[in-house]
Amino acid sequence: MSEQGTASAPESAPAPSGWIQLTGRYRRLVGLACDVGLALVVLVAADRYDQDLDLPLGFLMALSMFVRRRFPVTVLAAVLALATVQFVLEGAPDTPLASAPAAYDAAVLFAMMSVVHHSRDPRMPYVAGGAVLLVTGAGTVGLPGTALEPFLVPEDLLYFWGLTLTVWLTAFSLRTRRLYAESQAARAWHAEREQEQRMRLAAAEERAGIARELHDVVAHSLAVMILQADGAGAVLRKSPDMAESALKTIAATGRDAIDDMHRIVRVLREGEQGRAAEGTERRLVTLDEIKVVAERARVAGLHVDVSVEVGAGQLSPAEEMTAFRIVQECLTNVLRHAGAGAEVDIRLREEEGALLISVVDDGAGTLAGGGVDPHSGGNGLMGMRERVELTGGTFEAGPRLGSGWHVRACIPTRTKS
Repeated sequence: MSEQGTASAPESAPAPSGWIQLTGRYRRLVGLACDVGLALVVLVAADRYDQDLDLPLGFLMALSMFVRRRFPVTVLAAVLALATVQFVLEGAPDTPLASAPAAYDAAVLFAMMSVVHHSRDPRMPYVAGGAVLLVTGAGTVGLPGTALEPFLVPEDLLYFWGLTLTVWLTAFSLRTRRLYAESQAARAWHAEREQEQRMRLAAAEERAGIARELHDVVAHSLAVMILQADGAGAVLRKSPDMAESALKTIAATGRDAIDDMHRIVRVLREGEQGRAAEGTERRLVTLDEIKVVAERARVAGLHVDVSVEVGAGQLSPAEEMTAFRIVQECLTNVLRHAGAGAEVDIRLREEEGALLISVVDDGAGTLAGGGVDPHSGGNGLMGMRERVELTGGTFEAGPRLGSGWHVRACIPTRTKS
């Protein structure tokens, strides 16, 4: 059975903190509440001033707060432009139309904060911070040739720059936290997808292993039992002793099949517990079992010659199981398709770190090219090939020249000292 199904799951990524995981409707509501709060701060601050255009300018700045997440760079540019207009209007030659600097200029800091936190371009946070510092610095010298006169003294400039840097660093910290949370969420998502893929592959491998086991147990056991039952029925009156021997073989084969079926059903029903029970309770299959199935095949009417040139303890239990299942399936195919009277030659030998398996039959004299090919596309041939390929070996099967069929497999071994 496949061991991939019991492989431990990969370590999942740590989940981000709870407040970062707000998604969907709740996330939109929290964002809208923040936008409304910032807009109200700007609007209330603008309402404190009594110049004609303070409230309209503050209203436009407050209105831009509602789109700062989707268009952060555009909002910053618009707010800076409105602030520039504000300072120009403050220096009007007759009567100032706006107050400058004013508390509602905090909209500039809010817009800069939005660029730093929400912009996907890694360069924009630095561009936004530099632009605000540059525009603020221009307040100490004004713009020669324009109506924008200096409105800040150097002492005030240090205060505004300090405030700008504080807001920028706070926003950059939030940006770093957001990017970290997004990376962790993406990592967790990919880990979950990878785990699901591993589970699907493990389940597919487990199903393939169970299918091989079911085929090996059912096909071989039923083939032997059917032939033995037919033989017992044919000699029941003429040779009671032969009939009795055939019935004993049927009973022994049936008991072994039931034991194997119980083991497979336990795995299907109990999952991990069933696999653990299988590992501790299953009947160990060794190369000695080949002689048992060969003897049953002889009783069923085949002429079987077996040669096993493998030292005791030289193969692992998995390698012995693979070799046994291949030989068992080959005998099953001969019983089903060649029938009584066929000659089978089974050879197993260890050579240069590999177990070589050769099973050749004569097809009871039937031409290999005649009739339906019993091995083409069948579950037995597929199962044998899968078993060998899982060990990293090679498998070959095909008709012989004349009559019969041959199967050859090479299984790498871990030779024990």
